[in-house]
Amino acid sequence: MEDVVWSFLPNVLAKYPEACSCPICQHDTVAIALNQLPPRYVAREQGEIYTKLNTLEIQYRADVYAALTKAIMLVSANPRHDTEE
Repeated sequence: MEDVVWSFLPNVLAKYPEACSCPICQHDTVAIALNQLPPRYVAREQGEIYTKLNTLEIQYRADVYAALTKAIMLVSANPRHDTEE
């Protein structure tokens, strides 16, 4: 799940050019988004393949985009660094 959220992050961040994209804010955004999404654990290769196929589902993609969008808004409003960075 973490890999999927990280892979979607650049596309979602591109829609919010005013949002900070420093490493601190990116990590905070991903952490917040992951906490909003249901976990998808895999224990072996076959399960990993099945989980990767699920990433293609329209609803799954929409959920990840929505979680990232909410997280970007939250982090933008409350960055853990000075806004000068």
